[in-house]
Amino acid sequence: MTQTRPSVPSQDAGGPLIGSLGAPGGPPVPGGPAAPGGRKLSVFERVTHVRLTERYAKWGRQLSTVMVLVGALAIWEILAAVKVFPTVALPSPQSVWDSFTLTVTKGYLNKTMGQDVAYSVVRVAVGFVGAVILGVPIGLLMAESKLVHRIIDPFLQLGRPVPPLAYIPLFVVWFGLGELPKILLILVGTIPIMIISTIGGVRNIPAQRYEVARCLGAKRRQLFLNVTLPSTLPEIFTGMKVGIGIAWTCLVAAELIAASVGLGWLVEQAATQLQTGIVIAGIIVIGILGYLMELGIRLLERVVIPWRGHG
Repeated sequence: MTQTRPSVPSQDAGGPLIGSLGAPGGPPVPGGPAAPGGRKLSVFERVTHVRLTERYAKWGRQLSTVMVLVGALAIWEILAAVKVFPTVALPSPQSVWDSFTLTVTKGYLNKTMGQDVAYSVVRVAVGFVGAVILGVPIGLLMAESKLVHRIIDPFLQLGRPVPPLAYIPLFVVWFGLGELPKILLILVGTIPIMIISTIGGVRNIPAQRYEVARCLGAKRRQLFLNVTLPSTLPEIFTGMKVGIGIAWTCLVAAELIAASVGLGWLVEQAATQLQTGIVIAGIIVIGILGYLMELGIRLLERVVIPWRGHG
């Protein structure tokens, strides 16, 4: 008696899909195996469909962010219109915009918004870059050498809980009212973040990476350049993204007390004269600048470590 072999569904009969790269058994591509009308989608069409889906999802996320901001602005306008709070405490968005344009065009206390932004950005940039340049090598040395760790760690742990604001009187006495104490305050406030993130990155490297590199004949210098440093970069960039916020916090604290120009100085001077519109405008500008700097770090991260997030 002749046995009939079970038939294997072919692709024309709706069998298994081919992956996005054309290899059998690959991950199925969203959108189904066929276009409307029964025509099969080519590999190019499937990849295009995936890319369009990702693009639409990205646009959706951006649109939701815009809607949240518009909603917050509308609530702010309503609260100001019904005078839930006194006008001096919560000016309307239009009043804040007018205060902003006034500080940009005519200035406030003989300083324009452009001057305040320029001074603050330069201070943050110098202090933050200095913290990265010093903090990353110190973190690498502490992670690699127990002796260095024992020497530096007590100072690090003692200094971390101290608010940067506490250092301002000391720095003013030591270095005067110039730019140096402000930059040093940013550096002192940011460098612990960079050291700790670097140490954490080194200690989280799987031991198998070193074992494989040694089996391939890697020497100590090659281990550092090809294993330790690349594996630590993601944690370093995470520390940088956290540190840039700390840097702005330290800057504003320094400018509130020991400055004659800058965004922190602008906010403090406007607050003493109950110019709430200028205060809110200054706060918004600080937030925008901090966000733009973090975006710059993210872009640099994509260039330096393009493999992050891809397994």
